[in-house]
Amino acid sequence: MLDVIIIGGGPIGLACGIAAQNAGLSFVILEKGCLVNSLYNYPSTMTFFSTSEKLEIGNLPFMSTHNKPNRAEALEYYRRVTFQYHLPIRLFEEVKTVVPNNGAYQVTTCKAAYQAKKVIIATGFYDIAVNLNIPGEDLPKVKHYYKDPSYYTMQKVVVVGSSNSAIDVALETYRKGAEVTLVIRGPEISNRVKYWVRPDIINRIEEGSIKAYFNSSLAAVREHEADISTPNGTVTISNDFVMAMTGYKPNFNFLRQTGITLTEDKFIPTYNPDTMETNMPGIYLAGVVVGGMDTHLWFIENSRIHADMIINDIMAKQ
Repeated sequence: MLDVIIIGGGPIGLACGIAAQNAGLSFVILEKGCLVNSLYNYPSTMTFFSTSEKLEIGNLPFMSTHNKPNRAEALEYYRRVTFQYHLPIRLFEEVKTVVPNNGAYQVTTCKAAYQAKKVIIATGFYDIAVNLNIPGEDLPKVKHYYKDPSYYTMQKVVVVGSSNSAIDVALETYRKGAEVTLVIRGPEISNRVKYWVRPDIINRIEEGSIKAYFNSSLAAVREHEADISTPNGTVTISNDFVMAMTGYKPNFNFLRQTGITLTEDKFIPTYNPDTMETNMPGIYLAGVVVGGMDTHLWFIENSRIHADMIINDIMAKQ
């Protein structure tokens, strides 16, 4: 019988593990992929919005050679944190069920079963893409994840979205020789785009290097074409790839299966903001998963505090 099981081996899951270790609790971290799996799946050229000190956990300095750290530096930092604290983490072990059992919880994975008094869910939101729900979305040319711009050299690429991920894809593929068309639902580039990037994309659009359709949506995709619904009617363009940067969402089905209730509009889970405990006694939430569909509200920077909040509550109830 463990004191705590932590589901999710991202930065916030690791922070919860450090807090549990400092409190003398027995625990294990279960991660369905590699260490900090979501960060690993970020684009290879990704740069964080924040400075490195805002990404630190466990009072270990995050040293970066840049003002804004990049993906490779973050992967190395969180690896060193894991090794420094000797965190007991089981990788490539997906949790299947969390079931109440005699005042505790049985957690069953693809490899084993565990018993724990408390469970912390820190699963993030990067695993499930928000679909467009249009004809042709299931074609291999339609991508919801993006790794490297060189793959799209000399290709005709439609990028859907106006936030950071979409704008990064548009600019990076354009600079590798792609013919880029942006499809944006609203009237302008999102104000949440990184402040040093927003002028860049606006200038590229104004000079005609990147074509942009505002107040528009992607209507259909075919093997060599794409239909764009615009205020002036449907426009059909030649197309090789569609990068649907429409966002991602937490695994709501998993939360429901554990017994956590969600709001009907944005699927925000029920939890106590002072303790992070859900409506299921002894099950806590940490990190961006607490925001439901509002995935832009919580980040590593402002949810690191969840770890101490949760462990303090667990210790107070012992």
